[in-house]
Amino acid sequence: MGVYEKRYERLRAYMKEADLDAVYITATENYRYFSGFNNPDGFMIVTADGADVFADFRYFEAAKAKCYPCCRVIEQKRGCTAEWFGTAGVSRVGFENMDLSVYGFDSLKKITDEVKAELFPVDATLTGIRAVKEREEVDLIIRAQRIAERALDHVLKIIKYDMTELEVAAELEYYMKKYGSVTPSFETIAVSGSASSLPHGVPRPVKLERGFLTMDFGATAEEYHSDMTRTVVIGKADDEMKRLYNTVLEAQNAAHAFIKAGVTGEEADKSARDIINAAGYEGCFGHSLGHGVGLEIHELPNLSPRIEGIKLVPGNVVTNEPGIYIEGKYGCRIEDMIYIGEDGPENLTEAPKELIEI
Repeated sequence: MGVYEKRYERLRAYMKEADLDAVYITATENYRYFSGFNNPDGFMIVTADGADVFADFRYFEAAKAKCYPCCRVIEQKRGCTAEWFGTAGVSRVGFENMDLSVYGFDSLKKITDEVKAELFPVDATLTGIRAVKEREEVDLIIRAQRIAERALDHVLKIIKYDMTELEVAAELEYYMKKYGSVTPSFETIAVSGSASSLPHGVPRPVKLERGFLTMDFGATAEEYHSDMTRTVVIGKADDEMKRLYNTVLEAQNAAHAFIKAGVTGEEADKSARDIINAAGYEGCFGHSLGHGVGLEIHELPNLSPRIEGIKLVPGNVVTNEPGIYIEGKYGCRIEDMIYIGEDGPENLTEAPKELIEI
């Protein structure tokens, strides 16, 4: 059974259980996942025995060439949605409630009301299906990660005191593209000194400050993302900086040893958070331990103290990214990606984590 056939098997099993005749897919990532083609403006409709992919003139030729063999590609024109529902004979339709705008929902409902079809939200189901990765998807995430690591190797060799944070971010993004990433996974973070206390700080056009430099970045491979963070020191680290860095690394290593199938996201987060709190940094780790990675940079499952009972399963890819942030002073984060395999967890990140002073 091919990759896409497994995906449709899982979706149609859910459709049967939920008594749905069709699922109306609008999210770019789910369109890519079920069609094999990346189209930011298309939609598709999956039924028990078909998958119709809609693409306008700009993407129509490419869609015909790249969509999975099970898909029928239809040119997206004015009135095509109403035409499809007018002849399909469906009565229960799933839609992506977290993706569809109010305007989009109202437009869809007007069409389905005309054919007396009911709408049911299915967003969590589709993202849940995507959370279990096939090995082919994991290999793409690894490819993206190796691109990011090559870019980091380059940057560590050329960082100078008179560089700006923006220049560091630009070097990372340029070399990720040079090595094969069509786009970065997200807006690259490169913040130094006092700005390193901002977990999602924005690179500034200022020279690198002495102290911690946190770089959070990722590459893409065929729309699959990678995500990593490394923190280095501009200048020399004092004893307290070394203690903080080593506490973050200890917390990450503890989580690495703990994370596996059957563990909840809440438990995984606690395995790292307890170490940070015990070291005297309680309240300085304000975000979750990690999140899923795939066609989106943030997707299910979440390793969070605020989400209870969701267990990791084989096929998940999650980040492990504890951090300590002292407001107005500095901060540090270390992030790897972990694949939950049938034979145990696999760290997908190869970049070194010893404290580097530049």
